[in-house]
Amino acid sequence: MRPILTALLALGALTQARAQAFSPAEVARWKQQARQVTVTRDTWGVPHINGKTDADAVFGALYTQCEEDFARVEDNYLTALGRRAEVDGEAALYEDLRARLFMDSTRAVAVYGRSPAWMKSLLNAFAAGTNYYLSTHPDVHPRRIRRFQPWMPLLFSEGSIGGNVSVVPADRIKAFYSQQKPTSWQGPPAGRAEADGFDRSSVGSNGFAIAPAKSASGHALLLINPHTSFYFRSELQMTSAAGLNAYGAVTWGQFFIYQGFNAKCGWMHTSSYADSMDEYLETVTEKDGKYYYQYDGQTLPVRAAPVALAYVKDGQLLRRKFTTYYTPHGPVVGQQADGKWLTVKMMDDPLAALEQSYLRTKATDYASFKEVMRLNGNASNNTVFADAKGTIAYWHGNFMPRRPAGPDWSQPVDGTTKATEWQGLHPVEDIVQVRNPASGFIQNCNGTPFTVAGPGSSPDPAKYPAYMAPEPDNYREINAVRVLSRRPVFTLDTLIAAANDPHLAGFEKLLPAALRDCQLLLDAASDSPLPAGVAAALPVLRAWNMNYGAASVGQTLAIYWAERMQRLARPRVPAGQTLDYIAFTQFVIDHVTPEEKAAALGETIAELTRDFGRWDVAWGEINRYQRLTGRIAETYDDNQPSLPVAFTSSAWGSLAAFGARPAPNTKKRYGYVGNSFVAVVEFGPRVVARSVITGGQDSRPGAPHFTDQAPLYTQGKFKDVWFYPEDVAKHVERQYHPGEQ
Repeated sequence: MRPILTALLALGALTQARAQAFSPAEVARWKQQARQVTVTRDTWGVPHINGKTDADAVFGALYTQCEEDFARVEDNYLTALGRRAEVDGEAALYEDLRARLFMDSTRAVAVYGRSPAWMKSLLNAFAAGTNYYLSTHPDVHPRRIRRFQPWMPLLFSEGSIGGNVSVVPADRIKAFYSQQKPTSWQGPPAGRAEADGFDRSSVGSNGFAIAPAKSASGHALLLINPHTSFYFRSELQMTSAAGLNAYGAVTWGQFFIYQGFNAKCGWMHTSSYADSMDEYLETVTEKDGKYYYQYDGQTLPVRAAPVALAYVKDGQLLRRKFTTYYTPHGPVVGQQADGKWLTVKMMDDPLAALEQSYLRTKATDYASFKEVMRLNGNASNNTVFADAKGTIAYWHGNFMPRRPAGPDWSQPVDGTTKATEWQGLHPVEDIVQVRNPASGFIQNCNGTPFTVAGPGSSPDPAKYPAYMAPEPDNYREINAVRVLSRRPVFTLDTLIAAANDPHLAGFEKLLPAALRDCQLLLDAASDSPLPAGVAAALPVLRAWNMNYGAASVGQTLAIYWAERMQRLARPRVPAGQTLDYIAFTQFVIDHVTPEEKAAALGETIAELTRDFGRWDVAWGEINRYQRLTGRIAETYDDNQPSLPVAFTSSAWGSLAAFGARPAPNTKKRYGYVGNSFVAVVEFGPRVVARSVITGGQDSRPGAPHFTDQAPLYTQGKFKDVWFYPEDVAKHVERQYHPGEQ
């Protein structure tokens, strides 16, 4: 059967490719729209897009994103469409199945069909701008998507590809739908898989807002600091004669400014662990090959839906068929050891989510921004806000189901009874929030909202249901509150300095405890000496001020040593016990013996000596920024040029985040996740802003903007943002209409 199937698939692919050829009429229509769009690239390569209508601006935004990195635009839609296995192979099959369980193209087409005219015009412009790029660049060869459709943005509408769906473990889906034996693995409830796990390294994001009373200029300030995989977002400005004027970070393939600002206000989204979804335990029986679930004393049929997924193997495109299952709570995503099926209920309104994502870019103040939030279309983000009227504000999540009292909503709940059904949504006024706190600042670094404005000014947890804010504190938040509390007045420069504060709060307890244990062994070492090099390293570690620095040897020793101690402790955490990162640090202190701590330091010294010829290696010699190919899966080489980076993983409390690791062929560590687009904004009569991105705007090696921002990025420096037309006009590198060479 395989040769026949392969031949049929090949014929289908050929037919699809022919069907996707762009007609002369389409290209002529796109070309006409392109004449209404002007792209001005400044001397950093940042595109400032101006159109007659908002749809024209969207057309230009997608065209410029494709110019900069078409591969990432396509890659995000392969994920959203559930088609990763077509390029990555069978290993991605259950990630694709997860995507299809929650949203598919048939439903997206239907949602597009009922969208209001204004949204349809934007969706049409999304497809037109992307397809016009492909039609004018025949040398660009998509891996799978040869034609973009206007309904595609409805597949991921909140700005982060994957969104809430990504927290549902693909392994659990595989265990159920591959017809393996039922698994007793349950793990943390959906929506909190990372928040409760001690392996979570708090990569997240940072958002700060400064009130006028704490600002030297008397104007509100905002820090926008998403932490993502590198090159995950582009920087651009979208303007139109219809009133659109937004600047900031855009996820590849999206048509709205996700984290950014306009002339009157700004918004920063941090990933939220507010409980916006629930798991249900379904009692299911089988009869005559069909499945039924129990609900409120009734036996009702489980809905079954066939899904066929394509995947590539040995150069052939194959398909695997699945039967997926649903109850009114949502798709079945796993099975418990007792035989109960697990379903997931989450936000299911992609149109409201997309409307909210776009409309907030046109808000003018706190009141209008809050009005947009009433769409309740944001299920994965917290929001830090500032406006030109001097208001600063914070909302913890947005889409928030109202649950009845009684059940433990941090665990799967009984799906057989009405007593566990959602009772509508909480209005915006109900969710955890703060406005103009007395402290004069707001911060969120993916942790608890109950420290968001410092002691005495933050929300009171007693006033909110536990499910609204289950996440713990983290080291970044501890450092952010300290940094923002101690300075009475901020400017853009000092806000940048705060965003780059070098203190690593994650070592405040761990390092002294480990040094104490080693010193006790050293004092009694006459019979059993410490491992080689430990005695010489201890004074270096004691002298380290727990701040990051490119020249710091203490930082190198501390991070390598701490990682080893963590690896020793992880298997010792009792089954079923969940630890946040701060609690896990205490667990390491208590459950790694003094002898093991000393041995781990000795092994650290031996590893550094083996890899670098000596143990006293400065952090900047090891921790490097490098961009060689521009591909999504970047490669690294110790023999090629790279730049030193002082800041480090936010797991240690580093506000400026730089997650790095060795590649298979390297000894040095190379950054791959952390600070991406970073901006500071002052909302006076005229907006003043500065920004920096990881590397540069262009993904092509050798292009002028491939790594031109890397020297700024690695040193925590920023470039000026040219927001107003008269400022852009002074820094023009190129001006053109889409399609012009």
